[in-house]
Amino acid sequence: MFESLQQAKALVIDANHNARMLIVAHLRELGVGTVRVVMRSREARLALEAASYDIVVCDNDFGEDEESGQALLDELRREQVLPQSTVFIMVTTDASYAAVAGAAEAALDVYLLKPYTLASFSERLQQARHRKQVLRPIFEAMAAEDYERACTLCLQRFAQRGEYFLSAARIGAELLLRQKRNAEARELYEAIIAARTVPWAKLGVARAEYAAGQLQQARQTLELLVGEMPDYADGWDVLGRVHMDEGHLDEALRTYQQALALTPGCLLRAQRAGTLAFYAGHRAEATRLLEGAAASGLRSRLFDYFSLVLLALIHFDEGETKKLRQLLETFDHLLFQHPDSPRLTRQRWAVQALLALRENRLGEAQEQAQRLARALEQPDADLEAGCLVIALWRRVQDAGGPLGEAEAVVQRLALRYCVNKASTEVLVAMAEGDRTVAELLRGAHDRVFEIAEQALTLSLRGRPEQAVHLLAEQGETTRNAKLIDMAMSVLRRHAAKIGQRQALEDLVRDLQARWVLPISGSLARAKAGKALAVPATTRGPAVENTIV
Repeated sequence: MFESLQQAKALVIDANHNARMLIVAHLRELGVGTVRVVMRSREARLALEAASYDIVVCDNDFGEDEESGQALLDELRREQVLPQSTVFIMVTTDASYAAVAGAAEAALDVYLLKPYTLASFSERLQQARHRKQVLRPIFEAMAAEDYERACTLCLQRFAQRGEYFLSAARIGAELLLRQKRNAEARELYEAIIAARTVPWAKLGVARAEYAAGQLQQARQTLELLVGEMPDYADGWDVLGRVHMDEGHLDEALRTYQQALALTPGCLLRAQRAGTLAFYAGHRAEATRLLEGAAASGLRSRLFDYFSLVLLALIHFDEGETKKLRQLLETFDHLLFQHPDSPRLTRQRWAVQALLALRENRLGEAQEQAQRLARALEQPDADLEAGCLVIALWRRVQDAGGPLGEAEAVVQRLALRYCVNKASTEVLVAMAEGDRTVAELLRGAHDRVFEIAEQALTLSLRGRPEQAVHLLAEQGETTRNAKLIDMAMSVLRRHAAKIGQRQALEDLVRDLQARWVLPISGSLARAKAGKALAVPATTRGPAVENTIV
């Protein structure tokens, strides 16, 4: 964190030339050392992804750009692009209650109404800097990834009702969710509500309930919240995630569309809604949303290249050979930039196969489809990889290309990736009406949950060691993350009753290291309440999964 304004770096985001120059002049007058200027939200996103800034001054209105300054801030905060230590100043002419309340929800540091004077600008900036200095030990612990210490500092400040205790509590609750301390997070959010009722705390309660697997309770909490505050986009986001986990794709789509309608320029929400539209069979809507997202955010690390693969599937079905060729060229360029990305490689294979099919090169398409299926044997092959295999193999077979052991491949991937109703329904959606594949997928889902129930029964009857053996054996055979993680959960809960505990723990840890951890970023993000269309891995410029 900067010690003086001379050391500070500032970013000004404003579409109006005169207003932009006035802000720059104010910052220079106050002694800010480095000032950069951008005019559009997409430029701002790229600038903030590429470098850190101590001060961001942003107009809420970007002119013809659909995205507002507050929507941009929401997205940057949610995806952890903007450091907590950055002072974010929003300048606007909107003095309505809704705008001011929304600014408070977004954790804005300064909400400055036009016209303003240099004196008022300086005073508000200094107040924000003071708040950052007070909370500095928390930010430093977070920057060092010492989340335990950061959380302790937050809880201490809240308990002592120290200066900016609500700000500290909000950060602390997020950290508790990140550490999967869901019950503690819920207690803290409820304590915040008791101290001062704020919508973000109510959302936090729902997120904690969701992370703890209490879907019905989370849905009820969220439905009450969006009923009270229908303009609260984050509430709709998490409600969409709950609908996904319940396997209700159409409900999830409507919910994500509601969130997107409130923030039409939000890149992630456009991709989520577009992805759900694809799964639900609404191809025109999927095309509109995904092409719009690609046009506005292709260079952003918040853009997920799986959106391009879905567009490739749509273009193939519509006979758009030229567009397929353009997408393949895009993936060639991406792989040149990131040659060691297994995910981009798998995506390129899928697009290459689709183009080969459209150009009647059936042998090449079969080869790529089989290569993609073999990639499922890799530890980092996630649900997305399974989706690609199902979508591609169906099209190859429809084109008359026989693929040996197709049923066996689907059976294996189903047993691995059907970890909950959401993942099963997404795979079924990718089968696009193929009854045989759908029956195999749902049969595998039932089999996985049958194994889980058998293990639970053994555990309840006082035979936890046998339950762990069952889960570990089946987890190793199927590579199913639910069964492997459940084995560890039973092992820890009944450690005192298990004679060969250490040997079993070593076995299960090895299974987690091989088959769960390489794809576990998706589970962590989902359980933190991130409203993803399908479980996602770590964030990055589409080399890693952000929306699917």
